[in-house]
Amino acid sequence: MSGGGEEREAGDGGRDPEREHASHPPHCTDALRHADRHATGQQVGIVGVVAVPLDHTGAPLCLLTVHAHPDDESSKGAGAVARYSDEGVHTVLVCCTGGEAGDILNPAVDTPEVRADLYAVRMRELQNAADAIGYSAVHLLGYHDSGMPDSDDNARPDNFANAPLDEAIERLVRIIRAERPQVIITYAEDRKWYPHPDHIRVHEISLPAFDAAGDPARYPDSGPPWTPSKLYYTGFSRRRIEAMHEEFLRRGEESPYAGWFERELPEHAERYSTFIDVGDWLHRRRAALLAHRTQVDPEGHWMRLPDSVMREIYPWEEFLLAESRVDNGVADGDTEDDLFAGVRADVLEPRA
Repeated sequence: MSGGGEEREAGDGGRDPEREHASHPPHCTDALRHADRHATGQQVGIVGVVAVPLDHTGAPLCLLTVHAHPDDESSKGAGAVARYSDEGVHTVLVCCTGGEAGDILNPAVDTPEVRADLYAVRMRELQNAADAIGYSAVHLLGYHDSGMPDSDDNARPDNFANAPLDEAIERLVRIIRAERPQVIITYAEDRKWYPHPDHIRVHEISLPAFDAAGDPARYPDSGPPWTPSKLYYTGFSRRRIEAMHEEFLRRGEESPYAGWFERELPEHAERYSTFIDVGDWLHRRRAALLAHRTQVDPEGHWMRLPDSVMREIYPWEEFLLAESRVDNGVADGDTEDDLFAGVRADVLEPRA
């Protein structure tokens, strides 16, 4: 997994009535509320000897996520990717930087040896996390971590934030055209909430790449055009944050989310469009987070609520539909339960 877009193939039982608010995401239809959570309802075809879900043209479904650093893929949407991977969707991770400027947040691995070889350590962590989630392929965009503003890393000419914007867009376009995703997940513009230069840059390249990938006049040397159908932003809704905060308080523990409410949450925290039930994939999300040993303390707040509790209080990951070229079939004011709504084939189409 070296730079420039190289690829790697890759106990709390019982329901508490107080938690029944988590029985369905906001604005679901009544049919959805009473649907079997475990039924995928996916349409599949035969590609080679493997059954995979297809789009309306007969192309295999592909989901591509764009993240700033190693570990972002595990904290943002990992459960949804694991679910789609298990359904046969080709899942692709684009990691834009090596995370070299990150702090070591787990005291157990904060050693001179780890610090001296942090890039290699974080690449191994990324590989282990991607394997835990079930990513089919991993691409590195090839940039150095930009660090925070005014840091030494932020002044480096080879960092992501200082790279020519058009160069970074073309690198992402090349990957999109090679992998042919119908759905792309990226970040919203979030300068007020988390002004990390690399997260800002992910947003700045993703929308232009989404538009340019299908235009044969743009980046003609970067592969045959491919037009993605939908682009989403990932993040945490206010409802998720409140559910976790209230659970910590219910357990008599200090809530690590108390300070979040003292700041203004991102505007889109109130208006997510899509809720994916990941209750049966929470263990994969946890395994991926724990794979990032330099970034995640097993005793830290990310790990303190058991998966069984999360399954009760908030078993979803949420996304905001930012761009769409298809009719997702969802009524105004309702929410999606599938990132491929409007994209999946309606009829089984065997393919040789």
